[in-house]
Amino acid sequence: MSKVQRLKMAKPAKFDFIRTVQSHGWFDLLPFEFDEERAKLSFVAGSGVGTFVKCSVADGGETITVEVVGDEVNRAEIERQVRHILRLDESFELFYGMLEADKVLHWVPSRSSGRLLRSPTVFEDLVKTICTTNCSWAMTKIMVTNLVEKLGEPVGNRRAFPTPEVMASVPLEFYKDEIRAGYRSAYFVELAGRVAAGELLPEGWLTSVLTTAELKKEIKQVKGVGDYAAENLLKLLGRYDGLALDSWLRAQFYKKHCAGAACDDKKIAKHYHHFGEWKGLAIWCDMTEDWFE
Repeated sequence: MSKVQRLKMAKPAKFDFIRTVQSHGWFDLLPFEFDEERAKLSFVAGSGVGTFVKCSVADGGETITVEVVGDEVNRAEIERQVRHILRLDESFELFYGMLEADKVLHWVPSRSSGRLLRSPTVFEDLVKTICTTNCSWAMTKIMVTNLVEKLGEPVGNRRAFPTPEVMASVPLEFYKDEIRAGYRSAYFVELAGRVAAGELLPEGWLTSVLTTAELKKEIKQVKGVGDYAAENLLKLLGRYDGLALDSWLRAQFYKKHCAGAACDDKKIAKHYHHFGEWKGLAIWCDMTEDWFE
């Protein structure tokens, strides 16, 4: 029987576990699983080269409680991934200070909103982001579920997100027939191949010294990544300069600020321009205000 370890981790002063976990749809994509009744987020984490463990995190009041199930548990690595996923080390004080007197978004600081859940790796976030382009959320879930269930390493009764090496080992037809990735199939083959070969290093984007504009340009060199996908991924990297406009965000903006009438993207950009480098996070908070009401 696998070992069970329980860890406790300190929380930031302003932190809301539920608002972080359900900040966007990632919590509903494998390997994440969210038990709403118990308010517990489960996922599969890497615990050293080639080894995986099952983890679950929950709000323990003064701390974040972590349960790890596995035979080879690298405690430091697990804690690093939890901090990364929940963005425990990211400061939002400048953003919150900007919103204190804002007529529309004054609620954000008081509710400790703004942290966007992310996957254990940038590679996983990149693949999932590509799965959100030009399709319904239902189709996104199908593709991600297929990737995990058909290519992910078994970890007890769960599976990990597939590694670049595993994704690079299957042919184009597999992505078309088994993953149902459609035109994205060629993108996944090339992306996984480049990452597995060390030609592309997505994890390095977290600490890149490039300006956001330069980093966006580099991310867009990945086939299948346009403005929306690049700006969405940048938000997960902690850079909120871009709005990452898609059909859902536009529709929500029209409904909330234009009485349902469509408007030009320039009008949306102008609406959030005064938030500067935080405008991408400002629009997301604005459009998701009623999610927790």
